[in-house]
Amino acid sequence: MAQIRTDKSWHGIKLATFEAAADPDAPFVLATLPAAWGQRAADGLAAILPGKRMLHIAEAAESWIAPLAARAKAAGIEDGLAARLHAMLATHRASPSANVWRKRAAGQPGFVFNPAAYLDEAGVFDSVALGRDVRLAVTALTLAAPSEPRLRLGFTNFNLLLARLGLAYDSAEAQDLAVMLAGFIGAEADTASARMLNGAGHKITTPKLPETCPLPGLLADARAAQTEAAQAGARRHETLLGFLNEPEIEALLGAAQVNFAPALSALDADGKLADWALQSLAARGLTAEGALARMVGGEEIFPLPRTAAHAAMHDALAELVPVMPARPAAPLAPRHESTRETLPARRSGYTQKVAVGGHKLFLSTGEYKDGRLGEIFIALHKEGSAFRGLMDAFAISVSIGLQHGVNLADYVEAFTFTRFGPAGVVEGDPAVPAATSMLDYVFRNLAVNYLGQTNLAQASIDEADSVGEGAAERAPLLPLDLPAPAPRERRRNLKLVS
Repeated sequence: MAQIRTDKSWHGIKLATFEAAADPDAPFVLATLPAAWGQRAADGLAAILPGKRMLHIAEAAESWIAPLAARAKAAGIEDGLAARLHAMLATHRASPSANVWRKRAAGQPGFVFNPAAYLDEAGVFDSVALGRDVRLAVTALTLAAPSEPRLRLGFTNFNLLLARLGLAYDSAEAQDLAVMLAGFIGAEADTASARMLNGAGHKITTPKLPETCPLPGLLADARAAQTEAAQAGARRHETLLGFLNEPEIEALLGAAQVNFAPALSALDADGKLADWALQSLAARGLTAEGALARMVGGEEIFPLPRTAAHAAMHDALAELVPVMPARPAAPLAPRHESTRETLPARRSGYTQKVAVGGHKLFLSTGEYKDGRLGEIFIALHKEGSAFRGLMDAFAISVSIGLQHGVNLADYVEAFTFTRFGPAGVVEGDPAVPAATSMLDYVFRNLAVNYLGQTNLAQASIDEADSVGEGAAERAPLLPLDLPAPAPRERRRNLKLVS
């Protein structure tokens, strides 16, 4: 690739070229970006700018930053806008929405911030830098789409920030931090929007923030930002906060979990400990070996939050943020473990061979040591594959029910006198002379042999012709029977006469 002149923000950053693709079926794109960002970021860049054969992160950024810088200079708004936007992207702190990258900023353009990038190694959160970046983003988006009344400013990879701070996702501190972060971004955005106001604007309101925050500096700066925004009085934009539904942008920023979502696993796609899990261990002063030792001892090192915690986080943020992702679904009811009594490896039983209405059937049983019925098998030999498959599945279902404590008498009551073909005289079992169906025969046989019920009513056999023509359905509908149908006229044979 030819040498590309880049902004100095990219100087000193080790770059690498990846074979990237927006999806597994798409052709590869050669994407050059910081080596530390990895394959996911390269794939995200390929998805943001489809149809390209080669991509360079600095060149792609310059393509949308340069027009904004020219507009800012013409308007006398911001002198160093281009360098600051490059620096914000190069340090993985924030990125605009995909429509800005594509230079089609209409349709609620936005910015996504990566709050974990503002937390240094000592655990100090640089809220001042975040505030400056938020104001810069509002300025840039207003220049890109001056007629847009709504912007969407949000954050991503919140789970990683919590891990680095050693906070559990479902804790009250985590929820307070999310609300404080949204409130601070909103207040800084209000002030920036107020500075871009021309004419009548929208009244600025300051939502109530939590009384406490795990980051004391953020708490103080958020209150100061709200005071400044309230003094401005009105802003240019109708709404400013909102979470983007663009996973490719969040992948470009290195987010393993989108927006404020929790982690679903402590492992990454390669089966190794995920970044958030490693950061969580570091925050607690644990090594991988120490964590393994505790896990062997029965301690839960990476407790995953419940769905209810994600929904609670969503509800808390929804009071401040107008554009939210779909609310997490309600958690499923916990599955009640059933108790199954297993059959012995070697079991007794019998196999009965009969013919029901001329159709052969083999009924086999398996018993517990005390002689109770535990399973049945029904084999058919001359029926269709669909009928045989359904009968096999039915037998398995009955067997599972018996092994979980369902009373055989309940099955007998439910399935005797079921009426469908084949049906008729039973040959080969003197205890059951006739059956209204194969299922009727099976449970009559089981009732005799395992329940001692020899007093079941005899089966009344109808002429097996078609569905709905049983003896009961041939009874008079009214005081008079319906007239019998005329006999079908025999078709005359045609003869060829020469």
